[in-house]
Amino acid sequence: MPPQPPSAASRDEPVIRDRGDACPGALRLHAADDGHLARVRIPGGLLTTRQASTLGLAADRFGDGHLELTSRGNVQLRGLADDCGAGLARLLDGAGLLPAPSHERVRNIVASPMGTDRVVHWVRELDRLLCASTRATALSGRFLFALDEGCGDVAALDPDVTVLARTDGRALVRLGAAGDAVELGDSDVPQAALLAAEYFLDAADAAGTRAWRVAELPAGHATDSAEFVQRLAAAGIDATRVPAVEWPYAPPPEPWGPGGVGNQTPLCVLPPLGRLSTDQWRVLVQVADRGNGELRVTPWRSIILPRASTRRPVNGYARIEAAGLVVGPDSPWRSVTACTGRPGCAKALADVRADARAVVQQAGQAGQAGHAADALPVHWSGCARRCGHPRGTAWVDIVATPDGYELDAQPVPHADLAAALTAARRPRTTTPPPTQ
Repeated sequence: MPPQPPSAASRDEPVIRDRGDACPGALRLHAADDGHLARVRIPGGLLTTRQASTLGLAADRFGDGHLELTSRGNVQLRGLADDCGAGLARLLDGAGLLPAPSHERVRNIVASPMGTDRVVHWVRELDRLLCASTRATALSGRFLFALDEGCGDVAALDPDVTVLARTDGRALVRLGAAGDAVELGDSDVPQAALLAAEYFLDAADAAGTRAWRVAELPAGHATDSAEFVQRLAAAGIDATRVPAVEWPYAPPPEPWGPGGVGNQTPLCVLPPLGRLSTDQWRVLVQVADRGNGELRVTPWRSIILPRASTRRPVNGYARIEAAGLVVGPDSPWRSVTACTGRPGCAKALADVRADARAVVQQAGQAGQAGHAADALPVHWSGCARRCGHPRGTAWVDIVATPDGYELDAQPVPHADLAAALTAARRPRTTTPPPTQ
């Protein structure tokens, strides 16, 4: 595992915040070097084609004509003018993408992208409860809920509140990286997740450190599952503590093409570096509209179309592939991500997106693409902050420095990056990352 960025590294001393969370949102725009940035929260990654069309329209009308997918399954618009906020808010609100302006930055919910109606219901109900809770407005824009179908995919993303579905109409709820959890019925999951967040806020207030996340609570104020059970009972929820839980793990979904039976099949589409033009986005929207009218943005910067036509006259697979998007696991773009880099970020030391594209192309031409089924993901970072790096898995760490690039903390000449990357992506272990 490569070195963690300072924001994710474990600490011996408690984290003491001296300012509020400046995480961008759809209303609080972030001033970047390429214009303002808006981050639109998409709870569970669930989008209707109408909502997706609105995001594309916003990117064309106010931004640079592109959409970026984030490591939490959200969508970013870049290159925005500093006076576009009101118009952008009206457009998003009209599509149901801004249901609670006072809460829009706290709607950080990831969910298993192939989740059933059970998980979809949890997402929508938790989002409704969050938006109705005055207390929830105190959550930082970094606090994360994960609703896991039971496979362990989003549970591995370092969430603050994790829900893990069980097969008997029951579910587990865990705060932070605790070794235990509480068990309760399916119908109580959304309210229990909200109560878990409110419990964290109470603990953060008592600590006085202005913690943003569960892991930042000092030891003397850490959350406790026994107390959480008591809080649930006071709210009328019957729950029991499970002292030891074996958490499952599933790797992120790989891009795949048609494999179902009949005229419709799920597709997992990977935009190179998580960035699409509005023309590419509209192709996905049109294909989804011919299916069940739904798209799901994943925390791994991919998009799943639960039902896409793969037969003539509307062959969605062929259209998506022709648009330059990845729909096969053998692509050299498999699991290659990058931060914004230059020119969009003032802290970046290199144009990492351009360098990543050049190296992927060079490796592919040399037959060194390093995209075997078990190859490690790779993330290009423009500085030591490593924004947007993968979570829940080992990964290859390429970081720009004032003198060039370091690969897993070792300097590498630019000309040797393709070969070094291929070697580094060979898996170092077959064991899934440890559960937290």
